[in-house]
Amino acid sequence: MTECAIRTADLTRDFGSLRAVDALSLEVPAGAIFGFLGPNGSGKTTTIRLLLGLLEPTRGDATVLGLDARSEAAAIRERCGALLEHAGLYERMSAQDNLEFYARVWHLPPGERRARVRELLTGLGLWDRRHEIVGAWSRGMKQKLAVARTLLHRPALVFLDEPTAGLDPVAAAALRDDLTALARREGVTVFLTTHNLAEAEKLCDQVGVIRSGRLLAVGRPEDVRARARRDRMEVTGRGLDARIVDLVKAQPPVESATLADGRLELRVRDGEDTSPLVALLVREGVAIDEVRKGGADLEEAFMALVGTEP
Repeated sequence: MTECAIRTADLTRDFGSLRAVDALSLEVPAGAIFGFLGPNGSGKTTTIRLLLGLLEPTRGDATVLGLDARSEAAAIRERCGALLEHAGLYERMSAQDNLEFYARVWHLPPGERRARVRELLTGLGLWDRRHEIVGAWSRGMKQKLAVARTLLHRPALVFLDEPTAGLDPVAAAALRDDLTALARREGVTVFLTTHNLAEAEKLCDQVGVIRSGRLLAVGRPEDVRARARRDRMEVTGRGLDARIVDLVKAQPPVESATLADGRLELRVRDGEDTSPLVALLVREGVAIDEVRKGGADLEEAFMALVGTEP
């Protein structure tokens, strides 16, 4: 049986009349990059705080790295790294001095401290800029340094709360690539929250979808995509117009039909035979060049699960 880095059972947290986390039962395999997906206010950050022992659950249990989150919270935090709301960097200090400071906090011996700082900065492409003052850096570079900070003491598990939030696409992609490489090289389990569905699909081995504190789906990204129970179909050709769209919309298997850039884009119920649709188009005079089919992507699955159609 695969070892679990995180296991929760009926984990619940109330804030007065508000139930922020509702009967969460979850297992995260050791060594996985796990994405926790949900809209704002869904309970993602509260879950991380419960797992780190920063909040007491109203009921239920959680174990992290085999330790009880209620009674062994200090030991959990010693064995984990966390990047939550704040980067935790001293902006008037250099990148190297920032990591040196935190390495001392973790009581790393001098030789190991210097080697570890160099290893992390090199792995993130920051070694040549180690003497620069962090306050002058871009947000993307600061986030890279903050990730390095979380890994200094070689934690078995790292929590990252929206690590690419506010970054431009290039910086986000660079951080994502660096994070993947570091996680694999360090052998660390990563538990991250994100709003970026494309990011989760590229980065994560497993994902969980949460809404209003309740876990809606969990598994590999392709398994969660399958939960959307929706097939896509795209037709290109000549003779596609508004009349054809209206005609196709009226067919029982079709959930939606739109015409965009000369392509007819359909969503049909999962498992339905679409060959009658193709035959209908041919009968109506459409000269079909290509028909492509594919299942829902992770963003569509996410939107379907949380109850908001894209």
